[in-house]
Amino acid sequence: MKFYLISDNIDTQMGMRLAGIEGVVVHSPEEIKGALDDAMKMEDVGIVLMTEKAVQQVRETVYDYKLNRKQPLIVEVPDRHATSKISDTISRYLSDAIGIKL
Repeated sequence: MKFYLISDNIDTQMGMRLAGIEGVVVHSPEEIKGALDDAMKMEDVGIVLMTEKAVQQVRETVYDYKLNRKQPLIVEVPDRHATSKISDTISRYLSDAIGIKL
């Protein structure tokens, strides 16, 4: 199984490429949703990495995939600006998904 990156900036993509992770750079919500739909269809991809900004633009689609599909796993990664804490993102996801605030 491979990783696949959906990023909103070239810097993150270049860093991941150095680690052997392929991916795309997208900017608009339509591009992000299309890239995510394509990644979810790839049989050899086990984990889809998405930057925070990309997830924020298509949050409903990401949540739908997380709740209704077992594979591939979607993981939000901080981008070069690191605008939020991952623990806050996980708490928000749980709150939205099951209605429990941690």
